[in-house]
Amino acid sequence: MNALDFLTDRAAKLQPRIAVVLGSGWAGLTEHISNPVQIPYVELNGFPQPSVDGHGGTLWLGHIGSQPVAVMSGRSHGYETGAVDGMVWPLQVLKALGCHTLVQTNAAGSLRADMPPQSLMLITDHLNLAQRSPLEALPGNDRFVSMVNAYDQELNRLAALIALAQGTTLFEGVYAWFLGPQFETPAEIRMAQLLGADAVGMSTVPETILARHLGLRVLALSFITNLGAGLSNEQLSHAHTLSQAQQGSAQASCLLADIIAALP
Repeated sequence: MNALDFLTDRAAKLQPRIAVVLGSGWAGLTEHISNPVQIPYVELNGFPQPSVDGHGGTLWLGHIGSQPVAVMSGRSHGYETGAVDGMVWPLQVLKALGCHTLVQTNAAGSLRADMPPQSLMLITDHLNLAQRSPLEALPGNDRFVSMVNAYDQELNRLAALIALAQGTTLFEGVYAWFLGPQFETPAEIRMAQLLGADAVGMSTVPETILARHLGLRVLALSFITNLGAGLSNEQLSHAHTLSQAQQGSAQASCLLADIIAALP
């Protein structure tokens, strides 16, 4: 049985409407899922097998508030295999199950002095600095998808209002995607600043491209774990990223749960 048939059977009564991809620092969201059903990726043909600490490998089905959700704890990164289409099948499956919106999260480096570690940023647009696309191998003319309003303005306004009501500072900015896995050089950070980026990271953009190709609305948030290379004296490492992300996970996940529960 393929993943779609398997999940159609398991999710028949749930009918998820919101798909969520959890990045580093956001695992606490799963604590907000009521009556969860957990399905390891190993049971789902075509789902990624994460090879990075901080990324689980489980699909969670349940509700956040009254909202039926399908939450991917762990994603495929381009730097793991060199391919950037590792999320094609999972997102196609979630769309087929009935999801109409994709909520994305990640850990990112800040390029702004006023947006320090432990900040949260709402992504308003992105820079595909890797210039790679998960649509490269797909057939047909529908590959040429518009990326205008890639991050849904209505959903962004809703997220900002919920953060304001909670008294949580939610920055807004442009996210720049570098393929990785190495961190950026100080020169690359300066370049990204000149191009208008507010944060940098190694994920999210391929999924946004896929989501827009599938007709899904997209909302995305970054948890800021560090300042970009050359902007501070801290030594960047994956362990440092995970440590910073874990410190702020509870607050970030509470905000995210409230936003998801309020989505149309």
